[in-house]
Amino acid sequence: MEEETGRLFTASGGTYGSPRISRDLRDAGWRVSVNTVAARMAELGVAGCPPKRRRSLTRPGRRPAAPDLVRRVFTAVAPGVLWCGDVTQIDTDQGPLYLATVEDLFSRRMLGHSIREHHDAALVVASLQMAAATRGGDVDGVIFHSDRGSQYTAARTATTGRALGIVQSMGRAGCALDNAAAEASNSTLKVEFVHRQHFTTRAQARIKVATWTADFYNTHRRHSANDRLAPITFERPMAEARRISTAQIRTEGA
Repeated sequence: MEEETGRLFTASGGTYGSPRISRDLRDAGWRVSVNTVAARMAELGVAGCPPKRRRSLTRPGRRPAAPDLVRRVFTAVAPGVLWCGDVTQIDTDQGPLYLATVEDLFSRRMLGHSIREHHDAALVVASLQMAAATRGGDVDGVIFHSDRGSQYTAARTATTGRALGIVQSMGRAGCALDNAAAEASNSTLKVEFVHRQHFTTRAQARIKVATWTADFYNTHRRHSANDRLAPITFERPMAEARRISTAQIRTEGA
């Protein structure tokens, strides 16, 4: 088991702690407890990534903010009901980049992201457009929750949201807990990936962050809010149920 524990830790990019590795082992047929895995990890001299304190980039906008429709309830009954977003900084040798993310709070799937040299409305708009495209373009009525940063209160962001059918929601100014889910997902990205890299160019950072998101975070990384399942895996049963329901409706209507 020690060898397999080490392999799984390496496969996670050196980020998984004993709860996630023990779940991987049980899925592979091992009968182990979290405490046993923790002991094996200690013997190997490895440990998961601890969280780091986040530096806020929020600059309150001057336009009227949207109401808080979420009230710190960061859960959804189905995909496409509630999204959240945030902006964080990524450093490179060529200077900083800014990453805007859009996360579906049903599965914690990263639906959209945008990485640019300026943290402005264009950054947020691009992330929302990508999220809408990921969901097939039909996102009418989705609530999108964020902080009250100027990128989110900008007229361009509001216009894009209305065009897509998205309803904006915003937490209180200066209260990080009101957007805790989005900040947590960006913290995961920074701690488990970005802080473990050295980006010499902005292009390198863009490619590597996009690859990590698509090839690991959405498809393989176990999330505590999903019963330790990866976001896309967690969504699969509901997606299949919807497909069957749609097929039945079409058959009955034929």
